[in-house]
Amino acid sequence: MKNILAIRFSSIGDVALTVPVLRSLAEAHPEYSITVLTQNRFAPLFEFAPENLIFHGVNLKEYKGIPGIRRLFKEITAQKKFDAVADLHGVLRTFVLGFFFRIHFIKVSTIDKERCRRHRLVRIHNKKMQQLLPATEKYRKVFQKLGIGFPLKFESIYPDRKGNLEQIEQITGQKKCKWIGIAPFAAHKGKILPPHTMEKTIAALSDKGYRIFVFAFGKEELDIAVPWSERYANTSIVGKEMGGLKGELNLMSQLDLLIGMDSSNMHLASCAGTPVISIWGATHPFTGFLGYGQSADNIIQVELPCRPCSIFGKKPCRYADYRCMTGIESETIIRKVDSVLNIN
Repeated sequence: MKNILAIRFSSIGDVALTVPVLRSLAEAHPEYSITVLTQNRFAPLFEFAPENLIFHGVNLKEYKGIPGIRRLFKEITAQKKFDAVADLHGVLRTFVLGFFFRIHFIKVSTIDKERCRRHRLVRIHNKKMQQLLPATEKYRKVFQKLGIGFPLKFESIYPDRKGNLEQIEQITGQKKCKWIGIAPFAAHKGKILPPHTMEKTIAALSDKGYRIFVFAFGKEELDIAVPWSERYANTSIVGKEMGGLKGELNLMSQLDLLIGMDSSNMHLASCAGTPVISIWGATHPFTGFLGYGQSADNIIQVELPCRPCSIFGKKPCRYADYRCMTGIESETIIRKVDSVLNIN
């Protein structure tokens, strides 16, 4: 059996995007043993993986600088002899780790992030609006460079496409109607709808009788979201009481639909096999970060000549008004919800 090491340390959305690829690889090639090296906290994403897909979690704070990376190399190679390494991250830490493998004559394949094509997509003038490779395809190409081919076949991290509702039922209650998740936040302002737009959406969904779960963490997000749960019937906050990533994934698998930004929750929902209405502002699906298996028909965005202005949404709006987000109306979202749930 050949031993393959796959490396992706962060972020949670990017690690979630490795799941369809690594699961497909493991199932297509049972003769390989694939070890995924990532952070401890991402273990729930691999809880139900095939036996030949092995999770190896670490605390990166314990492996700082080149000496720390060298120690990590020694620790993981002491446990298993690897025949090849797939660097799915392509950052300084993984380059250094890959160097240690290379000097021991172990083949290393590294992700191509298409930086030139990314630049042409987000530049102000002479934009080239061209679809970049989906992130999952970029990951698959890393393995193809190692001579390993396989089709992408993935539906859910759960064997029966659903987690165990009984494990969270004390928090969520019994499922008696359609459940909709709302993930209204993201790391950057250019990827977040104005709160009043999202509140109008929640109000309309509440009036329709849906059970609504709003994903919110941290004081800033909770200050916005908690009043929504107090004003609108059947609306709850999903926070720390869900028990972390494992509980969140379980809940996502029970949802009929998630409404989310271009953020990690879109990718977590994809891992749980849940359809997503994705809302895009400063970024764009052309960047290759649409959730795996998600339908392009469920994308909501306003076409503007300035979009996308950023791959990850970090740049401030050059017009200072974030018109890419303020131009999206709650009515558009509600119509899309009705369409996805086949409500006439």
